[in-house]
Amino acid sequence: GRGDFLPNFAIPLAGTPCEAVLTGHMSHHPERLQVLFPDDKGLVTWGAESYCGVPLLESSGAVVGHLAIIDDRPMRDGPRGLSIMRIFAARARAEIERLRAETALRVSEERLARILDSAMDAIVTFDGARQVALFNNAAEKIFGCPAAQAIGHPFDRFLTDGLRRALDRLLDTFAQGGQTTSYVWAPQGLSARSADGREFPIEATISRVEVNSRKLFTLIVRDINERQRTEEELRQLYLHNEYLQEEIRSVHNVDEIIGQSRTLKEALEQVRLVAGTDSSVLVLGETGTGKELIARAVRSHSKRANRPLIKVNCAALPTGLIESELFGHEKGAFTGATEKRLGRFELAHGGTIFLDEIGEVPPEVQVKLLRVLQEHELERVGGSKTITVDVRVIAATNRDLSKAVAEGKFRQDLYYRLNVFPVHLPPLRGRPEDILLLVHYFVARYAAKIGRQISRVPKETMQRLLAYAWPGNVRELENVIERAVILSPGPDLVVAAEALLVPSSTAPVSVTTQHGAPDSLAAPLTLEQAERNHIVSILKQTDWRIDGPQGAARLLNLHPSTLRSRIKKLDIRRSAAESS
Repeated sequence: GRGDFLPNFAIPLAGTPCEAVLTGHMSHHPERLQVLFPDDKGLVTWGAESYCGVPLLESSGAVVGHLAIIDDRPMRDGPRGLSIMRIFAARARAEIERLRAETALRVSEERLARILDSAMDAIVTFDGARQVALFNNAAEKIFGCPAAQAIGHPFDRFLTDGLRRALDRLLDTFAQGGQTTSYVWAPQGLSARSADGREFPIEATISRVEVNSRKLFTLIVRDINERQRTEEELRQLYLHNEYLQEEIRSVHNVDEIIGQSRTLKEALEQVRLVAGTDSSVLVLGETGTGKELIARAVRSHSKRANRPLIKVNCAALPTGLIESELFGHEKGAFTGATEKRLGRFELAHGGTIFLDEIGEVPPEVQVKLLRVLQEHELERVGGSKTITVDVRVIAATNRDLSKAVAEGKFRQDLYYRLNVFPVHLPPLRGRPEDILLLVHYFVARYAAKIGRQISRVPKETMQRLLAYAWPGNVRELENVIERAVILSPGPDLVVAAEALLVPSSTAPVSVTTQHGAPDSLAAPLTLEQAERNHIVSILKQTDWRIDGPQGAARLLNLHPSTLRSRIKKLDIRRSAAESS
C-alpha cells in the first residue's frame, strides 16, 4: 500500500469487487469504484477509484486465490492490464505448485529417511559398480562404519569371498532378466565383514530398482548373531516375567502390618533400622506370624525398593530341584532340562531375595548358598561359568537354627552369615491386644470380597477369639475369619464351635490388655504342644487327608510337604481305631 507492506486483515467477501474474481471471472472497473460497491468500506479508507483482478487457477481449473490491483486514479486501459495480470497470475500459480511439490518431496524424503534409520536391519544401496549410495543407521552399527565413510565408496571392503561371489551371481541374474521378481533371497551360510575385519554370519535379500535410468541395488542385511542375542534376551525377560507373575499370584495381604502391641512395634523398629543397609536379615518367628510381610517391609524401605523381590519357599521345593531353582541350570544338565533356565539369584540381581524356611535347605545346597553370600558368585547346575550377582538376602525360619547348628543339621558358617541382623517376630498369643484389630481388619476385607454385610462382632465371639491360643498365628486367624464370614447368615459374625478347639485340660487365666479390660485367655501351652494339638484337630476334621481341596494342608494354609514334615517332627500318628 503506497510503497509499504500492509498488515494482513480480513473483510467480508460479499459486496466487494473481489467476489466475482473468486468465482473464476476476470474483473475490470476503470472508475467510480466506491459508487459501484458502496458496502465495501475498505475502498473508502484507501480512496480507491479503480480495480483490475484475475483469478489464480490450479492446473485442474480450481480457484485458489486471486491477484488484484486497486488504484486511487482511473485505470482506463483494461484489456492491456488484464493481459499483464493473467501473465503474473500464471507465474504465481506455477510458483505455488512448485513450492507445494518441493514441500511434499521434502516431507516424503524425511519420512523415508526416518523409516530407513529406524529399521532394525542394515539397508545399503549401491550401483552396478558397487558404489554405495545409501547407508542407514543399522548399517553403521552392523558394519561398524559411519555413513559418511561408506557413501560414495565401494562396498567391496564389507564383502567376504563367499558374499562377493553370491552378489556377482545375483547381479548377473538381474542383468540377464532371469529373475521375474524385483528381489531375491541370498543363499544361507553367508558372512559379511565389518570395518575392523571381523566376520559375522548374515541373512540377506537384494532388490533392483531403476531411478532416472540408473540401475541401483538395495541389499538388506541382518546379523544372525545379533538376532540370536536379541531372542535370548527376550526369552530371559519372558522367564523373569513368568517368575514375577508367580510371585504376584502368591502375594496376599502385603500392604499392611496390623497391630499396635509393644512387641510388634519393637520388631518394626528393628526393620526400620536395618532396611537402609545391605546387611543380611534373618526373620525368626512361628508359622503364620507374617515373616514374609516383614521381609517385604525391609525391601520396600531399602535402596532396592524399585528392584525385584524374588521369593523362594525352600520347604516347598523338592530336594533334587532346590539347587536348580536357586542357581539355575544349563540345557541338558539333568533329565528334563530341555533348555537353559535362570535361577532365582540371577533373577534377583540388583534386588532382594527372600529365602523362606531357610532351615529346610539340604546340606549340599548350603555350601553353594554360603559361596553366594560370601563371594557373590554362583555357577548354574551343569555349567562351569562363574556368574557374579548383587543380591540382598533376607531369610526366614520357624526353626531354632542355633539348635540345628549344634545338632550338625545346619552349617555354622552359613548361620553366622544369615544371622547378621535377626528380627524376632512375636507370636499372636504374645500380643493379644492385636487380635481385636486383626479380627475387624479381616472381617472388613473378606466381607467386601465375598459380598456380605457384616457390621458387628458379638462380645462372646470376640471373647472366644481372644481365649484361643492361635498355634497357627495370624494365618490361622485369617482362615478362621474368612470361613466365619462365609458361614455368617446375618450382620453378626458367627464363628463355628469346631473352628476354635481349646484343649479341655487348660484352665483360663486373666490377662489385662493395653486398654485395661481383663480378657480370658487359655493357660499357656508350649509351642510344640499347641502346634501338635491344632494339627491333630485339623487332621481329624479332614479324616486324616493331607492333600486336595478338602485336605488339612489347605485348611492350615501349608504346603503338603511342609505339613508332612511337621507331622513327622511332632510324631503325630493315627490311632488304630482311626486307621480302621
